[in-house]
Amino acid sequence: MKSFRLKTHRLGTTYNKPHFFILNKGLNSGKPLNTPCPNCFVCIVENEADREFLYWLCFGLWRSKSFHFYLKGSVIPFITIDEIRKVIRESEVKASTKEKAFEKSIQALKLLDVNEQKIKLTLKMIDTARQSIFHNLMKETGAG
Repeated sequence: MKSFRLKTHRLGTTYNKPHFFILNKGLNSGKPLNTPCPNCFVCIVENEADREFLYWLCFGLWRSKSFHFYLKGSVIPFITIDEIRKVIRESEVKASTKEKAFEKSIQALKLLDVNEQKIKLTLKMIDTARQSIFHNLMKETGAG
């Protein structure tokens, strides 16, 4: 079993050990993050290998909406630190018993994430091109 500490992140706090952040408010609760935000927990581990394992475990749990069952609150849903800790521990035990299948799933998730980032960049470039085309048209016609 991987050793990790989960605690509420305080703005301005720095961490010496490998770590990542987990969003705790909103419909994206449980989403792992590399940079902190105001509403997040920090997961601190002993080494980089455990960080990678737990980060991608959380990513898979978040993508599969496994944290949604634990959301509380009617206006702004949130998840408690104890429930996140419980879900991570239970899932870590399951993932460790099927390590080869877990690694294969993680590689697929990483590949999909890279492709998603490329597509987002492409869409952003398309949007910029659209704006430029229309801006140039307006400039040529004297309307802008």
